[in-house]
Amino acid sequence: MSTDSSKYELSEEELRELIPQLQQLTDKYKRAERVQKALFNISELASSVSNLSHLYPAIHEIIGDFMEAENFFVAFCDADSEFVNMAYFVDEFDEQVIKQLPAEKLKQGLTGYILNSGNHIFYRSEDKEEFNKNVKVELIGSQPHELLGVPLKRGNQVIGAMVVQTYDPNVAYTHEDLEVLLFVSQHIVTTVDRVKNRELTERTIRERTRQLRQINDDLQEEILERQKVESLQQALFEISELSATAGKDMDSFYAALHDILARLISAPNCYIATLDESREYLDFPYFSDTHADTPNRRALGLGLTEFVIRRGQAELIDPSRILSLTESGEIDVSVAQEILQQANSWLGSPLIIDGEVYGVIAVQTYGKSAKYTPRDLELLRFVSHHIAVALERKFRADAIQAYNEQLEERVEARTQELNEANEVLRQQIEERKEIERKLIHDAHHDALTDLPNRSMFTSRLELAIANKQRHPENMFAVLFIDLDRFKIINDTLGHHAGDEFLIEVSKRIAQCIRGHDLLARLGGDEFVLLLDAFADSADVEEVSARIIESISEPFILDGKEMYSGASIGIAHLETYYRTADEVIRDADAAMYQAKSLGRGRFVMFDKSMRERLLEELELENEFRRSLRESEFECYLQPIFDLRTQQPLYHEIYVRWVHPTLGKVAREQFRQVAEHSGLTLDLDLYQLRSACQLLASWPKVDNLEYEPRIGVNVSINHLLQASLVNKILDIINESGVKPSQLIFEFDENDLNRRSQYILPAIKKLKRAGVTLVLDNFGSGLASLSYLFSYPFDFIKIDHRFIKSLPRSLRNLKLIQSVMLISGHLKFEVIAEGIDSNSQLESLKEIECIYGQGRFLEPPQLLPSMQINTETDSAEAE
Repeated sequence: MSTDSSKYELSEEELRELIPQLQQLTDKYKRAERVQKALFNISELASSVSNLSHLYPAIHEIIGDFMEAENFFVAFCDADSEFVNMAYFVDEFDEQVIKQLPAEKLKQGLTGYILNSGNHIFYRSEDKEEFNKNVKVELIGSQPHELLGVPLKRGNQVIGAMVVQTYDPNVAYTHEDLEVLLFVSQHIVTTVDRVKNRELTERTIRERTRQLRQINDDLQEEILERQKVESLQQALFEISELSATAGKDMDSFYAALHDILARLISAPNCYIATLDESREYLDFPYFSDTHADTPNRRALGLGLTEFVIRRGQAELIDPSRILSLTESGEIDVSVAQEILQQANSWLGSPLIIDGEVYGVIAVQTYGKSAKYTPRDLELLRFVSHHIAVALERKFRADAIQAYNEQLEERVEARTQELNEANEVLRQQIEERKEIERKLIHDAHHDALTDLPNRSMFTSRLELAIANKQRHPENMFAVLFIDLDRFKIINDTLGHHAGDEFLIEVSKRIAQCIRGHDLLARLGGDEFVLLLDAFADSADVEEVSARIIESISEPFILDGKEMYSGASIGIAHLETYYRTADEVIRDADAAMYQAKSLGRGRFVMFDKSMRERLLEELELENEFRRSLRESEFECYLQPIFDLRTQQPLYHEIYVRWVHPTLGKVAREQFRQVAEHSGLTLDLDLYQLRSACQLLASWPKVDNLEYEPRIGVNVSINHLLQASLVNKILDIINESGVKPSQLIFEFDENDLNRRSQYILPAIKKLKRAGVTLVLDNFGSGLASLSYLFSYPFDFIKIDHRFIKSLPRSLRNLKLIQSVMLISGHLKFEVIAEGIDSNSQLESLKEIECIYGQGRFLEPPQLLPSMQINTETDSAEAE
């Protein structure tokens, strides 16, 4: 055993040889322990340091634990910036003066090399020449003996450099120091980022805290201001209430005003002074003062109260102002001495009632510590106005109360007289009740037919709507009945016959309905019927058919047999209806649909009707806007002398191109104009356009014809003399000769109102306007028109021209009119010439004048701004 152990024992020499190895190993472990400790400390810094100014010295101290690092700096660069930030710099020779250096300046140095290349540097002064040859950099600043520089990277991006250097020739860095520095640099970037984030977070928190503190201070100030405003509002409310609720005790009333005022400003001493009726003396109905007793009535003098009365405005008077007022003679010297002795601060504001100063309310303090401010003055001025109003209300309330007491005495004195008249009054009351019953009946019934009126019908219909919403199974319907030919009956037989007609209609409808159904007259020839609790919709149709049949029977009015008819719109009550107007509106819409389909029928309402009516209403509104803003397109189309090819005149007409609806058909927008009552305005628009165009027509010396323009004019312009005068006034104001204008009247309009317009047509003729009968042959015009009316031209309807040359019959008709024209002194114009064959046919029968696209299509005129003043209201 001893032999084996002795075999493994080392000799002394062997042990001596192992000592350096063991010593080297020990140093290596110690160095590793220091590096580990440094990394641990750096990690601790990331969680404990919140400021970068504290972080870099701590890192410097940690690095100095395992290598010589008296001279140490850290620099960071930004890829988007042209500068390098020296975050930390300690050097025994060079002093850091500038925190930020241009990157271009450091580009040739060791720091610039590290930042640009991302490589580390190990520099020794003895290897300077070889180093410069390999690295090719310039040393900036004091020359170090040795230098270690490592890049600081975030991922693959170089964000900075960390450098240690020594000027001591006895100090030497090793590659192990470089490896440790490289290893530590990887952890320093993470630590710097974490500290930066923490610093940024803390800075953000501090800034946000400061902002919140500022916001809180502002809110507190706003709260205080609002509390003051609320306190002022509460005081004003109490002042108002006080005038309405206070009794006759004026001392309590004034004391209560003093208490309210004291809550707004410092008012330990307060008094109210009033002028007597002669306005020569002051009374003091209220006086509360800690230093003085209530004064007696006194004549007006040079006191503070009188000063406010004279000035008529609130005043702040204190020792600093009293001397100037005394010197100017406004205040008595004794009053000034008292103010100065007691160091008074005095506020007074006039009480103005009915525009005159009634008195003064004043508050005052004693001593130098309590002084009033201009803000207190403004507050007293504001409150005094409300106090004056409260006093005014109080005085008037007292006067009314006194008057009421007098009235009570008078009432009591006359009670006996009234008792004696009671019997007569009872009789009058009964008569009045009867009158009231009649008034109530008249208020809910039509005076002519004694049917319920709109008010009563609406009330019943509202009840039916409520019933329908509670009991959806119950069925109700509203019938809107419109009569035909009522206006004709009124115009021809008179209003008396019209009234008899309406009474007879109401009786006939009443015979077609049940006893519990409600028939009402809305006005004119419109009736509405509420069918209550029917079993099937067929019942509604049956009632409607009976009513139409009944009204279609002849009426005997003033001994004459007259016929009428009815159009009925039906709206069934649905649960979505909320008001009676909605139901009546829909029934009315269905009625208009029935009239448009040919009258004498009934139509059930559906939602498409409402949508169509809304579309028509929107179109009408757009038409009004377009007319108001002159958005119509004006066209000119000449009428030619087919022999000379010279224009006889140019016809102007408008077309409507809507921005969204596109081109609106002529018949459609003419119908819109008629329904909206703007036909006259549209015609006058065309007339003004023609006059404006004629006034600006180019003056050409070799022009072989006088420019003339034809305008389509509605027959409605000829129904009143004022409308004809309006047309002539427009012509005269434009400066255009009447002979330059041609008015074209449609034959169909002439058929309807021919008996009323002859005088107006003759008046236009005398004024010099040329007259044209347009669309001749399109309706049922009689040849007597050609004999009775002084038309200068007759336009053959374009449908006759369109049939040429294949229709020999129409050609003969045109030729016949031309033969008549020779005897009646008018000319014939063929309109609608669209082809050469039509033109040749007309030339064969020697037609002189023609118009059409084949001769010349309509030409769009440049937009003109036309004065579109509304003439329809004047016409009405």
